[in-house]
Amino acid sequence: MNPRISMITLGVRDLQQSIEFYEKLGFPRMESLPSVAFFTLNGTWLGLYGHDALAEDATVSPEGSGFAGFTMSHNVPSETEVKELLEQAVAAGAELVKAAQKVFWGGYHGYFKDPDGHLWEIAYNPFFWVGPEDTDT
Repeated sequence: MNPRISMITLGVRDLQQSIEFYEKLGFPRMESLPSVAFFTLNGTWLGLYGHDALAEDATVSPEGSGFAGFTMSHNVPSETEVKELLEQAVAAGAELVKAAQKVFWGGYHGYFKDPDGHLWEIAYNPFFWVGPEDTDT
């Protein structure tokens, strides 16, 4: 197996609200059916799909609350960019969960929740680059 994550699909309560949130963050949206939204990322895709419909597709209960047991991380090349992206997310409608700060392992990060409570970490790792190389520079 050649391990990779091709797409992350988030179950969302209000598809249009979530589409607008991710578009405000600058995620490039692909053309798709009205019941789903896809965004191209550098090396993967993000999908948005109705919460209950996604649970039904996976044949699991849509009930649940609290921490889902995972976060998504977006790594950036500087502490300044961590702060800037957290501010951008809050301006787009995110809830700031953890302000930008130094981390015990020597990095710098903060967390926000999207409109459906999915946790995103914005992080700077001064020791090595995490993820594919940026293609927009």
